[in-house]
Amino acid sequence: MAVLGNEAVIGVRDLVVGFGETVVLDRVSLDVLRGEILGCVGASGGGKSVLMRTIIGLLPRRAGRIAVFGADLDGLSEQGLRAIERRWGVLFQQGALFSSLTARQNVQFPMREHLRLSRRLMDEIAVAKLEMVGLSPDVRDKYPSELSGGMVKRVALARALALDPDIVFLDEPTSGLDPIGAGEFDLLIKTLQQTLGLTVFMVTHDLDSLHSVCDRIAVLADRKVITVGPIAAMLASDHPWVKAYFRGKRSRAIDAAEIA
Repeated sequence: MAVLGNEAVIGVRDLVVGFGETVVLDRVSLDVLRGEILGCVGASGGGKSVLMRTIIGLLPRRAGRIAVFGADLDGLSEQGLRAIERRWGVLFQQGALFSSLTARQNVQFPMREHLRLSRRLMDEIAVAKLEMVGLSPDVRDKYPSELSGGMVKRVALARALALDPDIVFLDEPTSGLDPIGAGEFDLLIKTLQQTLGLTVFMVTHDLDSLHSVCDRIAVLADRKVITVGPIAAMLASDHPWVKAYFRGKRSRAIDAAEIA
């Protein structure tokens, strides 16, 4: 696992998010450290994706503060906020590719939004990003409907990396993939994180991902972050939900050497 620094590149304090009379997140606080892969886990409908989408500004919050790279998002001008947004990339659930655009055009979308580049340069960058995530050049002119589920996820990851971000948000990146494909995607994420020095915030329910690639895990339960720590801390926890999730019947068997 990575050697973590003490710098929090994302800081969430007392975050409250709700829909109508339903409160989904109630005074949630969490730090994401520079250079780590933080896995965010919780029950279905427990607020994992809501937390991620609130951090990146897609959902409003009722209370609380969010700081990214030390800057309070509430205090930024529109220009300052856009500058911060250029430093993160997002892979949404199921990839969320634009069906009318080719793989190459999907990867170019953030470039068109934020940069002024020639078409030739955008083509070169898009092909490089697709190759970076393990896709062959012939994929670039295919539409999402022509791609397998695993290829869609890789194109979506290439799009998330289009602007060379410092932070990557991944929402259920291995959902819908078979075990082999999920394992290969986990390895890709870990390799890119180490090679590019990324900080990764990963929403997941995949126990294998939590075990194999996450430096720390944040558990959402009862509308709060109830514990944060490495996999060993999760396995040692006596909290009923954490215990059931990580040590229940469907949990992965871990030997003492792995959690030491």
